[in-house]
Amino acid sequence: MARQTARSSARRTSKRAGLAALLVLPLALGACGGGGGSASSGSSDTLRVLDYYNSDPNKTLWNDAIEACGKTVGMKISRESVPGESLIQKVLQQSSSKTLPDVLMLDNPDVQQIAASGALAPLDDLGIDSSGVADGVLKASTYEGKLYGLQPVTNTIALFYNKKVLEAAGVTPPTTWDELKTASAKLTQGEQYGFAMSNVNTYEGTWQFLPFMWSNGGDEKDIDTPQTAAALQLVKDLMDSKSLSQSSVNWTQADVADQFTAGKAAMMINGPWNFGTLDKVSGLEYGIVPIPVPQAGGKTVSPFGGEAWTVPQTGDEDKQKKAAELVQCLNSDDNEVKISLGTGTVPTKPALADQVTSQNPNLKAFADQVPDLRARTGELGAEWPKAATKIYTAVQNALVGGMTPEDALKQAQNG
Repeated sequence: MARQTARSSARRTSKRAGLAALLVLPLALGACGGGGGSASSGSSDTLRVLDYYNSDPNKTLWNDAIEACGKTVGMKISRESVPGESLIQKVLQQSSSKTLPDVLMLDNPDVQQIAASGALAPLDDLGIDSSGVADGVLKASTYEGKLYGLQPVTNTIALFYNKKVLEAAGVTPPTTWDELKTASAKLTQGEQYGFAMSNVNTYEGTWQFLPFMWSNGGDEKDIDTPQTAAALQLVKDLMDSKSLSQSSVNWTQADVADQFTAGKAAMMINGPWNFGTLDKVSGLEYGIVPIPVPQAGGKTVSPFGGEAWTVPQTGDEDKQKKAAELVQCLNSDDNEVKISLGTGTVPTKPALADQVTSQNPNLKAFADQVPDLRARTGELGAEWPKAATKIYTAVQNALVGGMTPEDALKQAQNG
Protein backbone atom coordinates (compact mmCIF):
# COMPACT_ATOMS: atom_id res chain seq x y z
CA MET A 1 0.00 0.00 0.00
CA ALA A 2 0.93 3.56 -0.38
CA ARG A 3 2.24 4.19 3.06
CA GLN A 4 4.96 6.52 1.95
CA THR A 5 3.28 7.93 -1.14
CA ALA A 6 -0.01 8.75 0.46
CA ARG A 7 1.40 9.81 3.79
CA SER A 8 4.05 11.91 2.13
CA SER A 9 1.54 13.65 -0.06
CA ALA A 10 -0.91 14.24 2.74
CA ARG A 11 1.72 15.52 5.13
CA ARG A 12 3.18 17.77 2.51
CA THR A 13 -0.35 19.00 2.03
CA SER A 14 -0.40 19.99 5.65
CA LYS A 15 3.09 21.14 6.35
CA ARG A 16 4.34 22.33 3.00
CA ALA A 17 7.77 22.82 4.42
CA GLY A 18 9.05 23.95 1.06
CA LEU A 19 6.38 26.59 0.60
CA ALA A 20 8.71 29.50 1.08
CA ALA A 21 11.06 28.05 -1.49
CA LEU A 22 8.22 27.41 -3.90
CA LEU A 23 7.09 30.99 -3.71
CA VAL A 24 10.46 32.21 -4.96
CA LEU A 25 11.02 29.28 -7.26
CA PRO A 26 9.70 30.91 -10.41
CA LEU A 27 12.40 33.56 -10.29
CA ALA A 28 15.11 31.13 -9.32
CA LEU A 29 14.30 28.59 -12.01
CA GLY A 30 13.21 31.06 -14.60
CA ALA A 31 16.69 32.44 -14.78
CA CYS A 32 18.05 29.23 -16.21
CA GLY A 33 15.02 27.11 -16.95
CA GLY A 34 12.60 27.88 -19.75
CA GLY A 35 14.44 30.83 -21.16
CA GLY A 36 17.58 29.39 -22.58
CA GLY A 37 17.29 25.96 -20.96
CA SER A 38 19.85 24.42 -18.66
CA ALA A 39 22.32 21.88 -19.85
CA SER A 40 21.52 18.30 -18.92
CA SER A 41 24.46 16.59 -17.32
CA GLY A 42 25.40 12.95 -17.68
CA SER A 43 26.05 10.59 -20.57
CA SER A 44 23.94 10.72 -23.68
CA ASP A 45 22.77 7.15 -23.06
CA THR A 46 21.71 7.80 -19.45
CA LEU A 47 18.60 9.46 -18.01
CA ARG A 48 18.97 11.10 -14.62
CA VAL A 49 15.87 10.67 -12.43
CA LEU A 50 15.09 12.57 -9.21
CA ASP A 51 12.30 11.65 -6.79
CA TYR A 52 11.57 11.35 -3.08
CA TYR A 53 10.61 7.69 -2.89
CA ASN A 54 13.35 6.84 -0.45
CA SER A 55 11.71 4.19 1.71
CA ASP A 56 9.88 0.97 1.01
CA PRO A 57 7.58 -0.12 -0.41
CA ASN A 58 7.80 2.87 -2.76
CA LYS A 59 11.59 2.87 -3.04
CA THR A 60 11.83 -0.66 -4.42
CA LEU A 61 8.63 -0.66 -6.46
CA TRP A 62 9.47 2.58 -8.24
CA ASN A 63 13.08 1.61 -8.73
CA ASP A 64 12.00 -1.61 -10.46
CA ALA A 65 9.54 0.28 -12.65
CA ILE A 66 12.05 2.99 -13.58
CA GLU A 67 14.77 0.47 -14.44
CA ALA A 68 12.36 -1.62 -16.51
CA CYS A 69 11.14 1.47 -18.37
CA GLY A 70 14.74 2.53 -18.94
CA LYS A 71 15.36 -0.73 -20.79
CA THR A 72 12.11 -0.26 -22.70
CA VAL A 73 13.20 3.14 -24.03
CA GLY A 74 16.82 2.04 -24.54
CA MET A 75 18.43 4.23 -21.88
CA LYS A 76 20.46 3.61 -18.75
CA ILE A 77 19.13 5.07 -15.49
CA SER A 78 20.90 7.14 -12.86
CA ARG A 79 18.36 7.60 -10.07
CA GLU A 80 18.58 9.77 -6.97
CA SER A 81 15.99 9.68 -4.16
CA VAL A 82 16.02 12.41 -1.54
CA PRO A 83 13.87 13.00 1.56
CA GLY A 84 10.56 14.63 0.64
CA GLU A 85 11.30 17.85 2.46
CA SER A 86 14.59 18.19 0.54
CA LEU A 87 13.26 17.82 -2.98
CA ILE A 88 12.51 21.47 -3.76
CA GLN A 89 15.82 22.62 -2.31
CA LYS A 90 17.56 19.98 -4.42
CA VAL A 91 15.79 21.23 -7.53
CA LEU A 92 16.83 24.80 -6.74
CA GLN A 93 20.44 23.74 -6.37
CA GLN A 94 20.37 21.79 -9.61
CA SER A 95 18.73 24.68 -11.40
CA SER A 96 21.45 27.03 -10.20
CA SER A 97 24.18 24.67 -11.37
CA LYS A 98 22.32 23.80 -14.59
CA THR A 99 22.19 20.14 -13.68
CA LEU A 100 18.45 19.56 -13.59
CA PRO A 101 17.54 15.88 -13.95
CA ASP A 102 16.04 14.51 -17.14
CA VAL A 103 12.98 13.22 -15.26
CA LEU A 104 11.68 14.92 -12.12
CA MET A 105 8.94 13.69 -9.79
CA LEU A 106 6.87 16.40 -8.07
CA ASP A 107 4.06 16.42 -5.52
CA ASN A 108 1.02 17.20 -7.67
CA PRO A 109 0.14 20.59 -6.05
CA ASP A 110 3.65 21.81 -6.94
CA VAL A 111 3.53 21.10 -10.66
CA GLN A 112 1.81 24.32 -11.70
CA GLN A 113 4.19 26.52 -9.75
CA ILE A 114 7.23 24.82 -11.21
CA ALA A 115 5.71 24.92 -14.70
CA ALA A 116 5.06 28.65 -14.30
CA SER A 117 8.79 29.13 -13.79
CA GLY A 118 9.49 27.77 -17.27
CA ALA A 119 11.56 24.94 -15.85
CA LEU A 120 9.38 22.15 -17.26
CA ALA A 121 8.76 21.00 -20.82
CA PRO A 122 5.12 20.72 -21.98
CA LEU A 123 4.42 17.02 -22.26
CA ASP A 124 1.95 17.62 -25.08
CA ASP A 125 4.83 18.82 -27.24
CA LEU A 126 6.77 15.64 -26.48
CA GLY A 127 4.07 13.29 -27.69
CA ILE A 128 2.75 12.16 -24.31
CA ASP A 129 -0.62 10.40 -24.43
CA SER A 130 -2.76 11.17 -21.36
CA SER A 131 -5.95 9.51 -22.55
CA GLY A 132 -7.96 7.71 -19.90
CA VAL A 133 -6.60 9.73 -16.96
CA ALA A 134 -9.28 11.37 -14.76
CA ASP A 135 -9.88 15.02 -15.67
CA GLY A 136 -9.34 16.28 -12.13
CA VAL A 137 -5.92 14.63 -11.99
CA LEU A 138 -4.86 16.11 -15.31
CA LYS A 139 -6.04 19.54 -14.20
CA ALA A 140 -3.55 19.55 -11.33
CA SER A 141 -0.66 19.18 -13.80
CA THR A 142 -1.97 21.58 -16.42
CA TYR A 143 -0.74 25.17 -16.66
CA GLU A 144 -2.02 27.65 -19.23
CA GLY A 145 -3.53 24.86 -21.30
CA LYS A 146 -0.40 22.69 -21.41
CA LEU A 147 0.16 19.42 -19.58
CA TYR A 148 3.40 19.36 -17.57
CA GLY A 149 3.08 16.20 -15.46
CA LEU A 150 1.61 12.75 -15.70
CA GLN A 151 0.49 11.04 -12.49
CA PRO A 152 0.02 7.26 -12.56
CA VAL A 153 -1.49 6.66 -9.10
CA THR A 154 -3.30 8.73 -6.51
CA ASN A 155 -4.90 8.63 -3.06
CA THR A 156 -7.67 10.43 -1.25
CA ILE A 157 -9.73 10.18 1.94
CA ALA A 158 -12.88 8.27 2.90
CA LEU A 159 -14.96 7.25 5.93
CA PHE A 160 -13.51 4.35 7.93
CA TYR A 161 -15.81 2.59 10.38
CA ASN A 162 -15.44 -0.08 13.05
CA LYS A 163 -17.58 -2.99 11.84
CA LYS A 164 -18.12 -4.56 15.25
CA VAL A 165 -19.07 -1.30 16.93
CA LEU A 166 -21.55 -0.30 14.24
CA GLU A 167 -23.07 -3.78 14.13
CA ALA A 168 -23.50 -3.86 17.92
CA ALA A 169 -25.24 -0.49 17.81
CA GLY A 170 -27.42 -1.46 14.88
CA VAL A 171 -25.94 1.31 12.75
CA THR A 172 -25.24 1.09 9.03
CA PRO A 173 -22.46 3.22 7.52
CA PRO A 174 -23.90 6.68 6.82
CA THR A 175 -24.19 7.98 3.28
CA THR A 176 -25.72 11.43 3.88
CA TRP A 177 -25.04 14.27 6.27
CA ASP A 178 -28.24 13.58 8.24
CA GLU A 179 -27.30 9.93 8.54
CA LEU A 180 -23.79 10.93 9.65
CA LYS A 181 -25.17 13.06 12.48
CA THR A 182 -27.66 10.41 13.57
CA ALA A 183 -25.11 7.57 13.43
CA SER A 184 -22.42 9.60 15.20
CA ALA A 185 -24.78 10.48 18.04
CA LYS A 186 -25.86 6.87 18.49
CA LEU A 187 -22.26 5.63 18.45
CA THR A 188 -21.09 8.15 21.04
CA GLN A 189 -20.95 6.25 24.32
CA GLY A 190 -18.69 6.54 27.35
CA GLU A 191 -15.18 7.44 26.16
CA GLN A 192 -16.04 6.61 22.57
CA TYR A 193 -16.88 9.40 20.13
CA GLY A 194 -19.03 8.49 17.18
CA PHE A 195 -16.95 10.37 14.65
CA ALA A 196 -13.40 11.73 14.28
CA MET A 197 -11.66 13.97 11.78
CA SER A 198 -8.80 16.44 11.75
CA ASN A 199 -9.75 20.09 12.16
CA VAL A 200 -6.21 21.27 12.86
CA ASN A 201 -5.18 24.77 11.82
CA THR A 202 -2.92 23.69 8.96
CA TYR A 203 -3.46 22.64 5.36
CA GLU A 204 -4.17 19.17 6.77
CA GLY A 205 -7.35 20.50 8.36
CA THR A 206 -8.34 22.08 5.05
CA TRP A 207 -7.66 18.79 3.25
CA GLN A 208 -10.12 17.00 5.53
CA PHE A 209 -12.82 19.70 5.28
CA LEU A 210 -12.75 19.93 1.48
CA PRO A 211 -15.00 16.89 0.77
CA PHE A 212 -17.80 18.45 2.82
CA MET A 213 -17.29 21.85 1.19
CA TRP A 214 -16.90 20.68 -2.40
CA SER A 215 -19.63 18.03 -2.25
CA ASN A 216 -22.07 20.77 -1.23
CA GLY A 217 -21.05 23.09 -4.06
CA GLY A 218 -18.62 25.24 -2.08
CA ASP A 219 -15.72 26.80 -3.94
CA GLU A 220 -12.28 27.99 -2.89
CA LYS A 221 -12.50 31.17 -4.97
CA ASP A 222 -15.04 32.51 -2.50
CA ILE A 223 -15.67 30.63 0.73
CA ASP A 224 -18.20 33.15 2.01
CA THR A 225 -21.15 31.28 0.54
CA PRO A 226 -24.20 29.44 1.91
CA GLN A 227 -22.84 26.16 0.51
CA THR A 228 -19.58 26.33 2.44
CA ALA A 229 -21.36 27.68 5.53
CA ALA A 230 -23.66 24.63 5.53
CA ALA A 231 -20.65 22.31 5.34
CA LEU A 232 -19.00 24.08 8.25
CA GLN A 233 -22.28 24.03 10.19
CA LEU A 234 -22.32 20.23 9.79
CA VAL A 235 -18.91 19.89 11.44
CA LYS A 236 -19.91 22.37 14.15
CA ASP A 237 -23.14 20.46 14.82
CA LEU A 238 -21.15 17.23 15.23
CA MET A 239 -18.88 18.95 17.74
CA ASP A 240 -21.66 20.77 19.59
CA SER A 241 -23.55 17.49 20.00
CA LYS A 242 -20.34 15.95 21.39
CA SER A 243 -20.26 13.32 18.65
CA LEU A 244 -16.91 14.82 17.59
CA SER A 245 -14.26 15.64 20.16
CA GLN A 246 -13.33 19.29 20.58
CA SER A 247 -9.74 18.05 20.61
CA SER A 248 -10.06 17.45 16.87
CA VAL A 249 -8.99 21.07 16.38
CA ASN A 250 -5.52 19.89 17.41
CA TRP A 251 -5.53 16.45 15.77
CA THR A 252 -3.48 15.55 12.73
CA GLN A 253 -4.67 12.67 10.57
CA ALA A 254 -2.26 10.40 12.44
CA ASP A 255 -3.88 11.47 15.72
CA VAL A 256 -7.30 10.66 14.26
CA ALA A 257 -6.07 7.18 13.34
CA ASP A 258 -4.78 6.75 16.88
CA GLN A 259 -8.24 7.57 18.25
CA PHE A 260 -9.80 5.01 15.92
CA THR A 261 -7.37 2.21 16.71
CA ALA A 262 -7.68 2.91 20.46
CA GLY A 263 -11.44 2.44 20.28
CA LYS A 264 -12.14 6.08 21.08
CA ALA A 265 -13.79 6.79 17.74
CA ALA A 266 -16.26 4.55 15.93
CA MET A 267 -15.78 6.28 12.57
CA MET A 268 -13.07 8.50 11.12
CA ILE A 269 -12.07 10.32 7.97
CA ASN A 270 -8.68 9.17 6.81
CA GLY A 271 -6.67 7.66 3.96
CA PRO A 272 -5.32 4.32 2.79
CA TRP A 273 -1.87 5.06 4.20
CA ASN A 274 -3.32 3.84 7.52
CA PHE A 275 -3.91 0.27 6.35
CA GLY A 276 -0.63 -0.93 7.83
CA THR A 277 -1.39 0.62 11.21
CA LEU A 278 -4.97 -0.62 11.32
CA ASP A 279 -4.10 -4.13 10.21
CA LYS A 280 -1.73 -4.53 13.16
CA VAL A 281 -4.50 -3.96 15.71
CA SER A 282 -5.69 -7.31 16.98
CA GLY A 283 -9.43 -7.82 16.56
CA LEU A 284 -10.04 -4.59 14.67
CA GLU A 285 -12.35 -5.10 11.71
CA TYR A 286 -12.96 -2.01 9.63
CA GLY A 287 -14.87 -1.04 6.56
CA ILE A 288 -14.51 1.98 4.27
CA VAL A 289 -17.16 3.98 2.43
CA PRO A 290 -17.14 7.36 0.64
CA ILE A 291 -17.53 10.44 2.82
CA PRO A 292 -21.27 11.21 3.28
CA VAL A 293 -22.85 13.73 0.93
CA PRO A 294 -25.47 16.42 1.66
CA GLN A 295 -28.33 14.56 0.00
CA ALA A 296 -28.92 10.97 -1.07
CA GLY A 297 -27.67 10.32 -4.56
CA GLY A 298 -25.05 13.08 -4.47
CA LYS A 299 -21.40 12.63 -5.35
CA THR A 300 -18.50 12.90 -2.97
CA VAL A 301 -15.95 15.37 -4.32
CA SER A 302 -12.59 14.92 -2.61
CA PRO A 303 -9.06 16.26 -3.02
CA PHE A 304 -6.30 13.92 -4.07
CA GLY A 305 -2.66 13.31 -3.31
CA GLY A 306 0.17 11.65 -5.15
CA GLU A 307 3.00 12.64 -7.40
CA ALA A 308 3.41 13.48 -11.07
CA TRP A 309 6.38 12.74 -13.33
CA THR A 310 7.71 15.69 -15.33
CA VAL A 311 10.41 16.47 -17.88
CA PRO A 312 12.58 19.49 -17.01
CA GLN A 313 13.80 21.92 -19.67
CA THR A 314 17.39 20.72 -19.92
CA GLY A 315 18.16 22.08 -23.37
CA ASP A 316 18.91 18.57 -24.68
CA GLU A 317 15.98 17.87 -26.99
CA ASP A 318 16.98 14.28 -27.77
CA LYS A 319 17.14 13.35 -24.10
CA GLN A 320 13.91 15.20 -23.37
CA LYS A 321 12.19 12.97 -25.93
CA LYS A 322 13.64 9.88 -24.26
CA ALA A 323 12.63 11.26 -20.85
CA ALA A 324 9.08 11.68 -22.13
CA GLU A 325 9.10 8.07 -23.30
CA LEU A 326 10.16 7.03 -19.81
CA VAL A 327 7.33 9.08 -18.25
CA GLN A 328 4.87 7.48 -20.66
CA CYS A 329 6.14 4.03 -19.69
CA LEU A 330 5.81 4.76 -15.96
CA ASN A 331 2.18 5.63 -16.64
CA SER A 332 1.39 2.48 -18.60
CA ASP A 333 -1.66 0.48 -17.56
CA ASP A 334 0.47 -2.36 -16.23
CA ASN A 335 2.58 -0.03 -14.10
CA GLU A 336 -0.46 1.80 -12.74
CA VAL A 337 -1.98 -1.46 -11.55
CA LYS A 338 1.27 -2.85 -10.19
CA ILE A 339 2.20 0.34 -8.30
CA SER A 340 -1.33 0.76 -6.94
CA LEU A 341 -1.40 -2.73 -5.49
CA GLY A 342 2.09 -2.43 -4.10
CA THR A 343 1.63 0.97 -2.48
CA GLY A 344 -2.05 1.05 -1.51
CA THR A 345 -2.91 3.79 -3.97
CA VAL A 346 -5.38 3.69 -6.86
CA PRO A 347 -4.89 4.18 -10.61
CA THR A 348 -5.58 7.61 -12.08
CA LYS A 349 -7.28 5.87 -15.00
CA PRO A 350 -10.78 4.90 -13.76
CA ALA A 351 -10.95 2.06 -16.28
CA LEU A 352 -8.23 0.23 -14.35
CA ALA A 353 -10.03 0.37 -10.99
CA ASP A 354 -11.54 -3.11 -11.19
CA GLN A 355 -8.12 -4.69 -11.74
CA VAL A 356 -6.99 -3.21 -8.43
CA THR A 357 -10.11 -3.47 -6.27
CA SER A 358 -10.67 -7.11 -7.23
CA GLN A 359 -7.36 -7.87 -5.56
CA ASN A 360 -7.63 -5.36 -2.71
CA PRO A 361 -11.31 -4.59 -1.85
CA ASN A 362 -10.23 -2.01 0.75
CA LEU A 363 -9.27 0.29 -2.12
CA LYS A 364 -12.75 0.36 -3.67
CA ALA A 365 -14.02 3.37 -1.69
CA PHE A 366 -11.00 5.32 -2.91
CA ALA A 367 -11.02 4.04 -6.51
CA ASP A 368 -14.72 4.86 -6.87
CA GLN A 369 -13.94 8.53 -6.19
CA VAL A 370 -11.28 8.92 -8.88
CA PRO A 371 -13.61 10.16 -11.67
CA ASP A 372 -14.80 12.98 -9.39
CA LEU A 373 -11.53 13.90 -7.68
CA ARG A 374 -10.76 17.60 -7.70
CA ALA A 375 -7.34 19.25 -7.80
CA ARG A 376 -6.58 21.67 -5.01
CA THR A 377 -4.68 23.87 -7.46
CA GLY A 378 -7.15 23.32 -10.31
CA GLU A 379 -8.84 26.72 -10.01
CA LEU A 380 -6.38 28.94 -8.20
CA GLY A 381 -3.00 27.51 -9.14
CA ALA A 382 -0.26 29.21 -7.14
CA GLU A 383 -2.92 31.09 -5.14
CA TRP A 384 -4.24 27.87 -3.58
CA PRO A 385 -2.19 28.14 -0.33
CA LYS A 386 -3.89 31.46 0.45
CA ALA A 387 -7.32 29.89 0.02
CA ALA A 388 -6.33 26.85 2.07
CA THR A 389 -5.26 29.15 4.90
CA LYS A 390 -8.58 30.97 4.80
CA ILE A 391 -10.46 27.67 5.00
CA TYR A 392 -8.70 26.22 8.04
CA THR A 393 -8.80 29.61 9.76
CA ALA A 394 -12.57 29.79 9.32
CA VAL A 395 -12.99 26.20 10.54
CA GLN A 396 -11.06 26.97 13.71
CA ASN A 397 -12.93 30.22 14.38
CA ALA A 398 -16.27 28.47 14.01
CA LEU A 399 -15.38 25.41 16.10
CA VAL A 400 -13.52 26.98 18.99
CA GLY A 401 -13.51 30.73 18.34
CA GLY A 402 -17.13 31.38 19.17
CA MET A 403 -18.07 32.58 15.68
CA THR A 404 -20.94 31.39 13.52
CA PRO A 405 -19.89 29.57 10.34
CA GLU A 406 -21.19 32.49 8.29
CA ASP A 407 -19.20 35.10 10.23
CA ALA A 408 -16.07 32.93 10.34
CA LEU A 409 -16.13 32.38 6.59
CA LYS A 410 -16.86 36.03 5.85
CA GLN A 411 -13.99 37.20 8.03
CA ALA A 412 -11.57 34.66 6.53
CA GLN A 413 -12.59 35.47 2.97
CA ASN A 414 -12.22 39.21 3.43
CA GLY A 415 -8.98 38.88 5.37
